[in-house]
Amino acid sequence: MKDLATLREVLKDKTAEEGLAFFSDQKELVVKFSSSLGAEDQAITSIIANLKLNIEIVTLDTGRLFQETYDLLDVTRVKYNIDITSFSPQGEAIETLVSNKGPNSFYLSVDNRKECCHIRKVEPLKRALKGASVWVTGIRSEQSANRQLMDSVEWDEQHQLIKYHPLFHWTQAQLDDFINKHRIPVNGLHQKGFPSIGCAPCTRAVEKGEDPRSGRWWWEGAAKECGLHEVKQ
Repeated sequence: MKDLATLREVLKDKTAEEGLAFFSDQKELVVKFSSSLGAEDQAITSIIANLKLNIEIVTLDTGRLFQETYDLLDVTRVKYNIDITSFSPQGEAIETLVSNKGPNSFYLSVDNRKECCHIRKVEPLKRALKGASVWVTGIRSEQSANRQLMDSVEWDEQHQLIKYHPLFHWTQAQLDDFINKHRIPVNGLHQKGFPSIGCAPCTRAVEKGEDPRSGRWWWEGAAKECGLHEVKQ
């Protein structure tokens, strides 16, 4: 596979559809897309499904998602007639965590929250990405100052693969226009002030003008991530 500098040059003028098709056409690659069923991910899912791309779609069921997220998963599978492979945390790890620290330990410290995220998200993602050589995500640079430090094509050291963000340079207006134009189903919570949706206990609505990710782990400080996406400092 081409090196990162070459890949960035190849992809720099391509649309999201063209970039995803490019990776799909590389027969030597195993390409997987991890969807959290957010608006960005729904846009990517529609592209993969409509273009019938050779990209496997996976999702993480943490066990603590909003009911609206589960409803959207069902709607999406039916609308696009696609498989979305779900990965859940290991039962024994959850039992140990809840038995030792209770169901809401993540509110007590950053370390506890990261432990919960690791069990419910990071470890399942590792299994979901097994065998992949390219990981597609719905990250956009304007989602947070943290994510502006990323690139649209990166090397992920943790998982030892190429990481591609096809919507990286999209604005919120571009995303909204794409969703409306293609009548893409989205989570009903977006209309209730939830721009970024994760686990129910760890997500709240945000006020107009707030950082889109300020509703995630709102009791902590800035630069918050769950551990799925490493950020260069």
